[in-house]
Amino acid sequence: MQEPAITPDLIASHGLSPDEYERILEIIGREPSFTELGIFSAMWNEHCSYKSSKKWLRTLPTEGPQVICGPGENAGVVDIGDGQAVIFKMESHNHPSYIEPYQGAATGVGGILRDVFTMGARPIAAMNSLSFGEVDHPKTKRLVHGVVEGVGGYGNCFGVPTVGGEVRFHPAYNGNCLVNAFAAGLADADKIFYSAASGVGMPVVYLGAKTGRDGVGGATMASAEFDETIEEKRPTVQVGDPFTEKRLMEATLELMQTGAVISIQDMGAAGLTCSAVEMGDKGELGVRLDLEKVPCRENAMTAYEMMLSESQERMLMVLRPEKEAEAKAVFDKWDLDFAIVGETIAEDRFLIMHNNECKADLPLSKLSSTAPEYDRPWVETPAAEPLSDVPGIDAVDGLKALLASPNYASKQWVYEQYDTMVMADTVRTPGLGAGIVRVHGTEKSLAFTSDVTPRYVKANPFEGGKQAVAEAYRNLTAVGALPLATTDNLNFGNPEKPEIMGQFVGAIKGIGAAVAALDVPIVSGNVSLYNETDGTGILPTPTICAVGIIPTPDQAITDTVREGHVALLVGETTGHLGQSALLAEVFNREDGDAPHVDLDAEKRNGDFIRANHAQIRACTDLSDGGLAMAAFEMAEAGGTGVHLDMDDTPTLFGEDQARYLIACNFDQGEWLMVEAQKAGVTLTSVGKFVGDTVKFGSAEAPLAELSAIFRTSFSEQLG
Repeated sequence: MQEPAITPDLIASHGLSPDEYERILEIIGREPSFTELGIFSAMWNEHCSYKSSKKWLRTLPTEGPQVICGPGENAGVVDIGDGQAVIFKMESHNHPSYIEPYQGAATGVGGILRDVFTMGARPIAAMNSLSFGEVDHPKTKRLVHGVVEGVGGYGNCFGVPTVGGEVRFHPAYNGNCLVNAFAAGLADADKIFYSAASGVGMPVVYLGAKTGRDGVGGATMASAEFDETIEEKRPTVQVGDPFTEKRLMEATLELMQTGAVISIQDMGAAGLTCSAVEMGDKGELGVRLDLEKVPCRENAMTAYEMMLSESQERMLMVLRPEKEAEAKAVFDKWDLDFAIVGETIAEDRFLIMHNNECKADLPLSKLSSTAPEYDRPWVETPAAEPLSDVPGIDAVDGLKALLASPNYASKQWVYEQYDTMVMADTVRTPGLGAGIVRVHGTEKSLAFTSDVTPRYVKANPFEGGKQAVAEAYRNLTAVGALPLATTDNLNFGNPEKPEIMGQFVGAIKGIGAAVAALDVPIVSGNVSLYNETDGTGILPTPTICAVGIIPTPDQAITDTVREGHVALLVGETTGHLGQSALLAEVFNREDGDAPHVDLDAEKRNGDFIRANHAQIRACTDLSDGGLAMAAFEMAEAGGTGVHLDMDDTPTLFGEDQARYLIACNFDQGEWLMVEAQKAGVTLTSVGKFVGDTVKFGSAEAPLAELSAIFRTSFSEQLG
């Protein structure tokens, strides 16, 4: 088959700039073959190389005594004591999900699960963070249905509980939805598997499903803006099979018990290319591949297609040769492909052969660790204008407006489509704050949460970045968990625009400050840029997922409120309404500054909650919708009314940070008041849980009426 001529148009279609192509010519001293161009395109695109973000990612705190392995591997690894570790990561599948919502979301779940079990961990929990356009946009309903069905379809069949997440709607996502998938698994801390190859002449083994043409060029597509040609990109979306993935996991974990594995890598973005290059580069070795040995499910596949296919449910491994028969027997048993497709070599070469013909011969190290790195120009986001007057509103009317919005209504229509109880270790399911999963066979549980408030980040990237971490920290604390570490999914628009790059830089600085102050280092993550359509970017959305530990069941705060509990507010209230949910939903305004995040207060108040967990019956953090929304959600979950002493708009709906609402008995409240004074924590009695109405000052409505709005609004608008 005649390979196409290398033309400027072909180079541009591979996402390479003229300067980058000149750099390729300098590196190899000749014009690349078509396959070599594809390999450079895959390894140097934004999705794989992080060329616009590397400089800033290096500033994030990634270490701590609890961290076994930080960023750079398939997932982060954190010590949870007793010789065990939790392995977790979040990744985006934004562009594929907008083009083909079901398969885009499904393969996003599949990819993140492989990242976890590739390291030797059995997945125990999944979450997702989903952002869609405005509800009445013609594409939104189809995207919501496709994505939710894709997430549930893959996760449910694979058999991992979905224990948390978030769903938001905003016009900025009309042309580019966000699908961020998280997975966590458990492993023995001394049995973690890494991706660095070692040893010369070691067999490189292909594992799992066969290679097809689905997903060819997917990583390059994910590193570009959308335009009117979006439908033409449908073939770059992968197709997933969760039942094959389940078999692949079981075979992989069994294989790891044999001692056959030197190194192992998931075939994710850029497939065979990226997995082989990363394994070789980390081990300072070269790799030779013989593509005629690659198991294919389609006829006459070219070297270019095989190297860039993103077919799912595949792994690459460097094998101890003496264990070959034993390893192959495991994969034969699980009816999966096992093929030796190459070997490690001493030279710094990435040598691709196909039917004895050389299709690529490149210096391997130049493809990965010496990929282009840019210091993009950036401008700081201008300070927000002061918030103009916000009219007072009847407190119950304000609450009803929030409860009727799909942003704040119950998401049970979504999470009821997910299996939340499979494996039988889920303690707390979605809809009640952080999800909790028991560590089987121990007293411990792990808590998981996903958080970001994009409108804060747009108004003030630094404070918005801090707030995403702080809210995740509070959500874990509110269930009694000690926050351990975080993973991030940094979703932004086009980094070549200085104002977008400024959002990214500001958010990174804020995230860095918060994870340092709260001792929750970033141990893994993902950057998704170019989330734009026809030049219009998304809201900056740096999603933070955090993991915490609850050492024993009696340290969990998982009760619900009951009649007679007092309501205590932890933290200072000034009534900050800038960028608030009330402002957006009632007044259709997004103005003012994001709330300031006092990290010392976050730490102090969080420590107070955990230290006094025995006196607290129920707890929630205050975020969107402020005190009014927090009080309603606690009352609704417990089936008990709530009466608060105030009815003014700033106090009820302000979104000041570092705050929690506590429910407890009167005598426990007295105890907490004394302890709060000793700890320098502001603790205020704001009302009680009683009766069957929600009453703010003189404004009142039946709990049943408000609950009906809360429970039905989402499904009525999107179901």
